[in-house]
Amino acid sequence: MSRDLNGSAVLVTGGSSGLGAAVVTAVTKAGGRPYVLDRQPPADGVPWVECDLADSRAAEAATRRVVEQAGGLTGLVTAAGMDVPGRLADVPGETWDRIVAINLLGTAAVVRAALPALEATHGTVVTVASTLGVKAVGDATAYCAAKFGVVGFTRALAAELAGTVGVTLLIPGGMRTAFFDDRDAKYKPGPDAILNDPADTAAAVLFALSQPAGCAVREIVVCAEQESSYP
Repeated sequence: MSRDLNGSAVLVTGGSSGLGAAVVTAVTKAGGRPYVLDRQPPADGVPWVECDLADSRAAEAATRRVVEQAGGLTGLVTAAGMDVPGRLADVPGETWDRIVAINLLGTAAVVRAALPALEATHGTVVTVASTLGVKAVGDATAYCAAKFGVVGFTRALAAELAGTVGVTLLIPGGMRTAFFDDRDAKYKPGPDAILNDPADTAAAVLFALSQPAGCAVREIVVCAEQESSYP
């Protein structure tokens, strides 16, 4: 029997836009109580804590604040992410480091801080990698390094927490979100690009969160049927 999310607190990083916002909507529709960590406010009425996930210690502190506000935690979805494509020699070091910090180190920091609460409920953490966490491409060294890291981190975490916390690795393909908006035109999907609706990916996240204690969906790949980024 699946876990009933009605009334359950679920923390979503990056919950103000893109996949994170779609997960917030899905959790709300399921009767759950979403909480958000982000630099920007989420949808009206969704409780949140402002946080720059590039600062790992701040991310840990913000996560503990959310757990206290929520009175516990049943689920965690690390949907926050960013990228600035470019050749390694052309991307400023500070930018390259920030990409890795937000996508990988921020993920680990939030999970670390949320663990006591998740262990108390035998909850579930869903980490968000990318098809570029299993397939490397040029001009994306920082993003690939970070997302490959999320894949390894999550697989190790699943082994470490077996029997105490459910761990799911989500590997999404490209989605129709603002993720691509602020990049150079040559790195944006073309007008004919086939991308997934983030709501469909969020439905897969909800499926993982709804598994009963003792049953874990270890890995999910979700992409548009004709999208070419996987494998």
